[in-house]
Amino acid sequence: MFKMLLPYLLAGISVGGQYALIAVGYTMVYGILRLINFAHGDIFTAAGFFFVYISASLPLPVTIPIVILLTVLLGVVLERVAYKPLRSAPRMSVMISAIGASYLMQNLMWYVTGGLAKQYPEIPFLSKQIWIGSASTKMVTLFTPILTIILVIALVMLIQHTKIGMAMRAVSHDFETSQLMGIRINSVISTTFIIGSALAAVGSMLFFTNYSTVTPTVGAMPGLKAFVAAVFGGIGSIPGAVIGAFIIGICENLIKAAGYTAFSDAFTFVLLIIVLLFRPTGLFGEKAAEKV
Repeated sequence: MFKMLLPYLLAGISVGGQYALIAVGYTMVYGILRLINFAHGDIFTAAGFFFVYISASLPLPVTIPIVILLTVLLGVVLERVAYKPLRSAPRMSVMISAIGASYLMQNLMWYVTGGLAKQYPEIPFLSKQIWIGSASTKMVTLFTPILTIILVIALVMLIQHTKIGMAMRAVSHDFETSQLMGIRINSVISTTFIIGSALAAVGSMLFFTNYSTVTPTVGAMPGLKAFVAAVFGGIGSIPGAVIGAFIIGICENLIKAAGYTAFSDAFTFVLLIIVLLFRPTGLFGEKAAEKV
């Protein structure tokens, strides 16, 4: 029985790590701006297309850092154009802007690529076949959770033990007071988008190593599941988002192992509803104090 489940468990851990890298972007932006960045899944998709086109003319060691830099630049431009002008607007206006930015990016990718699916280039190290117990899988399956944990620990250390991290925590706790205390809000928000976009770029490389076709809408479902993971774990909590992502990745693959592949996506959202019924703030979310 365990031998049959092992490949699905490994795949679930790997996919969970990929969701986690995207979910951290959602939860960080929400923690600072109280904004759900619905375009984050499209930034993830754009990173996939950047890799496809740049790797066609440049070697892999050069392609990877350029893709991360371009994805970061895209995230920062998105914040400056779509969100910064609405900083003092009602929250609903900012949410509508986020949805509009998502559809704009999808349509731009349709226009640039002609709507044709692109084959993601092979990354030799990640695509190498290995054996774990009785299961044959790609190196990316083993590498993803290890890299995810390392990156998340580094991120938590940055937030807890650096000046910019202290500023991020202050802004997350009280946006208006932080502004009055002289914290450079724009720098904090830009740093948040830089980190989130860089993690999305890394997540896209891991994701497309397994699912090797890139289309303009391919990031919609992973992005949505990563958002669910962030809410599931307690949006605003980085460890919560990571744990939520791993739980969702493992559960959806176990559903596939049970022969209910058609319901694996639906199960993610049913699980979220069940958790929120009993724990509205998510597994690790804190109850918000109401201001009067």
